[in-house]
Amino acid sequence: MKIGIDGIPLSAAKTGVGHYTFEVARALAVAQPQEEFQVVSQIPFVAAAIESTEPTPGNLAFIHEPVNAFTKHWWTLGLPIYMRRNSFDLFHGTNYDVPLWGGVPTVLTIHDLSLFLYAETHEERRVKRARRRLPIMVRLATRIIVPTESVRSEVCEHFSVDTNKVVVIPEAPRRCFHPVGPESAREVLNRFGIEDSFVLYVGAIEPRKNLITLVRAMEELYTDTTLRPQLVIAGPKGWLSDDLFAHVATSLIKDRIVLTGYLGDDDLRALYSTCSVMCYPALYEGAGLPPLEAMACGAPVITSDARAVVEMTGDGAMSVAAMDHRGLAQSIVKLLSTASEREALVQRGLKRAAQFTWERAAAETYETYLAAIQANQK
Repeated sequence: MKIGIDGIPLSAAKTGVGHYTFEVARALAVAQPQEEFQVVSQIPFVAAAIESTEPTPGNLAFIHEPVNAFTKHWWTLGLPIYMRRNSFDLFHGTNYDVPLWGGVPTVLTIHDLSLFLYAETHEERRVKRARRRLPIMVRLATRIIVPTESVRSEVCEHFSVDTNKVVVIPEAPRRCFHPVGPESAREVLNRFGIEDSFVLYVGAIEPRKNLITLVRAMEELYTDTTLRPQLVIAGPKGWLSDDLFAHVATSLIKDRIVLTGYLGDDDLRALYSTCSVMCYPALYEGAGLPPLEAMACGAPVITSDARAVVEMTGDGAMSVAAMDHRGLAQSIVKLLSTASEREALVQRGLKRAAQFTWERAAAETYETYLAAIQANQK
């Protein structure tokens, strides 16, 4: 078979969807050497986004397809024409979109419904586009992949979709995330001015991640205890983040907050492995990979009670009500002050993270491809 995969998420520095696209494509190609996989984009790839420390399988190609005034309408014209010309047997839209026509079965990945359920945390133009397009994509797709049962129930309810059409395939921490010792991480910590004791957040800086609650929790900790860990926020600046930065600018702990910006995997592994606590206070997620990555590196993790995050992390992380900054502060203090509690959580986290692999995700994705082709033939 010849299978097309949406490569647009790899046209920028990889974040969650980009990592998903790359990891599932590569694992599929390794596991199914008899099939041909093309990751296709009308936008040039970022070189770093398609590089790997391991050789690219011979049956996996990253194709940049230049467009003209006609084919720049990618999902309507450009991609369907390319698919016909290359005789695809199936196309996998990894980021909420599938071609509007093309005569082949399609699989659509829906990572979350935040644009519908938490519209106020997104830019208006993105909300309008999603509300216009996603219902169409849901109808067109032969099968739909979601990362958690939580998102599956949301998709089925919101779009009145038959549950048999929606498949739960959990995502996974990448293999590069494993514990490293303090000496291996020292250069990274020194580069950013990070001390031995620090609370870590990893992810985009945008309203849905609820970072203001984490900052308030740290302020509470500084007011009520003698503990003085730094707060390290590792991730790119996203949309609608002015309120957070305004709060930080006047915070009593502003000099104890380190903003690293976007980091590569080696730097993240160093921070995950040496942080005192990793906190992920998101209001809503489809899955939430940073907590799993942190757990895989041996970090004690505290998350919000967002349904999908709790589903993914299981007993490998503590959870606190998303808006409860006092409860979050108390949980941080507990882990900083009680070595036995911290170590028990670390061990549960390592065990839980090990249950998720991209090899498993790829195997279940391939089964979904076959089911989509069979359904299309019927």
